[in-house]
Amino acid sequence: VQLVESGGGLVQAGGSLRLSCAASGIIFGIMPMAWYRQAPGKQRELVARIDSGRATNYADSVKGRFTISRDNAKNTVYLQMNNLKPEDTAAYFCTIPGSSYWGQGTQVTVSS
Repeated sequence: VQLVESGGGLVQAGGSLRLSCAASGIIFGIMPMAWYRQAPGKQRELVARIDSGRATNYADSVKGRFTISRDNAKNTVYLQMNNLKPEDTAAYFCTIPGSSYWGQGTQVTVSS
């Protein structure tokens, strides 16, 4: 199983980024997927989750700004992040919930 994130970078507050996570080695279409983030000195926290039926849930801090989606034909899950804030600065990871499989992470830095 391999999860590879991309799309992070440096952006000004109010800007947007789209993260991607390409999965391999799994039957992607039946798997729930999730994005987590970890800021320096803080615990890793759930940002968003999407199940195989495309039901979603979000951390309160990102509701209305972030959107998780998936393309089963491409074995890819996305995180569209709009109206970014400095407090969104973190390393973002994708994972299969309940598994030990995590990507290597992609850094998002939001300047004020």
